[in-house]
Amino acid sequence: MLGNKEVVPTLPVVDLQRARKFYEEKLGLGPPIYSSDSDATYETVKGNRLYLYKRAQTKADHTAFSFTVDDVSKEVKELKEKGVEFEKFEFPGFKWEDNIASFDGYKVAWFKDSEGNIIALTQLPEGL
Repeated sequence: MLGNKEVVPTLPVVDLQRARKFYEEKLGLGPPIYSSDSDATYETVKGNRLYLYKRAQTKADHTAFSFTVDDVSKEVKELKEKGVEFEKFEFPGFKWEDNIASFDGYKVAWFKDSEGNIIALTQLPEGL
């Protein structure tokens, strides 16, 4: 049924131009494959998509989506150099080193985009 279909994270943004600047300049997603005055769609080299749309602010207190990365420490360092600030969350079993939580073989770092959406960088355990 849906197991072989693409999943597209969809995020609300209050200021689309500010959000585009964040995703393009700080995260390096490049120009959108589609954009209008009210929305933008990005595509990564692996064919994943991210859809941003303009609307009144929503307050999500959970991770909206995660980038799977090979080296979370390297990505955190590069994003910090671009001014991205990282978050820490209290959760049982997390072992924190700098801005990276480790648990069950995972390494994860969280940050907020320009609109307050929570995004993660996830390094999977070996073998996954």
